Amino acid sequence: MTQKHTPAAALEEFEKRQAMAQGMGAAEKLRRRQEAGRMDARARLDRLFDAGSFSEVGLFAYSGEDPAQAPADGKIAGYGRIGGREAAAVSNDFTVMGASSTIVNGRKIGHMKRVAAQRGLPLVFLGESSGARIPDTMGATGMGASGSDPAQYMRLRETPWAAAILGPCFGSSSWYTCLSDFKVMRRGALLSVSSAQLVRQATGASVEAEELGGWRLHSEGTGLVDLVVDTDEEAIDAIRRFLSYLPSHAGEAPPRQAVPAGSGEDMDRILDLLPANRTQVYDMKKVLRAVVDKDSFFELKPGFGKSGITALARIGGHSVGLIASNPLQRGGALQIEACQKIASFIVLCDSFNIPLVNFADVPGFAIGLDAELKAAPARIMNYMSALQMATVPKLTVIVRKLYGQAYLNMGGGRNSDEVAAWPTGEIGFMAPAAAVTVVHGIGPGDAGFEEKIEAFERETSPWAMAGQFSVQEVLRPGDTRDYLIRMLEVHQLRATGGVGQRLLRAWPCYL
Repeated sequence: MTQKHTPAAALEEFEKRQAMAQGMGAAEKLRRRQEAGRMDARARLDRLFDAGSFSEVGLFAYSGEDPAQAPADGKIAGYGRIGGREAAAVSNDFTVMGASSTIVNGRKIGHMKRVAAQRGLPLVFLGESSGARIPDTMGATGMGASGSDPAQYMRLRETPWAAAILGPCFGSSSWYTCLSDFKVMRRGALLSVSSAQLVRQATGASVEAEELGGWRLHSEGTGLVDLVVDTDEEAIDAIRRFLSYLPSHAGEAPPRQAVPAGSGEDMDRILDLLPANRTQVYDMKKVLRAVVDKDSFFELKPGFGKSGITALARIGGHSVGLIASNPLQRGGALQIEACQKIASFIVLCDSFNIPLVNFADVPGFAIGLDAELKAAPARIMNYMSALQMATVPKLTVIVRKLYGQAYLNMGGGRNSDEVAAWPTGEIGFMAPAAAVTVVHGIGPGDAGFEEKIEAFERETSPWAMAGQFSVQEVLRPGDTRDYLIRMLEVHQLRATGGVGQRLLRAWPCYL
């Protein structure tokens, strides 16, 4: 046995290669990141996983002839625990060739996806990458090898996926982010198909990187991003929080949590949140926070489609998906963007067995040329179709007005398992004043106008609905939290262990 093949030499070689792979890119790059307040790929994993729980996969993978040029091939992968539950993650190491994509690190991602799906593990992507590595993927051989997995971008939502946009995200980082169930973006990061430089080369158009793929575009314009934060740490903490509401995999119910002290303490004053004037606006988020467990309200896409609210929360320790209109925005009339985000939210909740709770105060859908140019009828029906396909428990509370088709979209009729109304509720095809004008051809100030409004208001009261059992309960507002806790217990999916039929599991990632 030669000296270089002895056990001692083999161990020395192991230690050398391990240190090289764990060292990531050049020390100068790591130093600059630290000075700029940017976490490196391994520090991000330390923040994501419970202390001491990370087990790496593919540490010694690399592309090219020299492993020192591509430690871990620019993508660090492995397993760890998040809040005591096993999970998987891929963290892009931008200090190694811009975390560019290769056949080798693509195999690492594929491995993590397969294990997560087969073993019931949430999968987290910590994104920051420059796209495909050239010249590795430049020729026909490289491109031919890249299409070896026919299901590379197919999602059946077997387990939750979450992604953080923490730097420039092109190529695989952008694709897997868009496929994920939760997307958080740090201000200053970018997400687009290609860089501003490449856009200039390909089209001649000059565009700023922030305009092409910055946080404002994706949180307020496209709606791709669920949450915007200021630091890497906040982004990773948001992922941990998001996953706390969800089961580890689609074959189980969401985890129950202890109810925090002080939950529901404002319920006896909840009606004070509604103005005495029925046409005056108010913030529905205050109502929702009063009802749910203390500090459990976690809103998604707050800057997109603002007249609609989508949020995860807990009620009596149960994870729930909240869908609500917000009269503070457009009087609660649902924008097309709101319909879009609500439909996607229903898909999330139905895919992972999370009950849906609607809080309705909706005068209808936003109308006009802009809405029609955004395919309003199709968006409204997408929303309606998702709601009717969802097989998780569905509860609806009618807080104030609920008119027209929005009555069905917000869970009215048989579109919820239970429908309750506050005494302040008002249900009809349109507002009483508008109905008087349409039916009788008279308006404010005309003789008989006020009398006819009163007649229509009697017909639109919750008592009329309760009389024909179109709502199952008229609630004292202060009893809403207790009512929902009880109904969540009644409507548990006992026969299937808390698991729904998941008819929406293959719904496209953004439609």
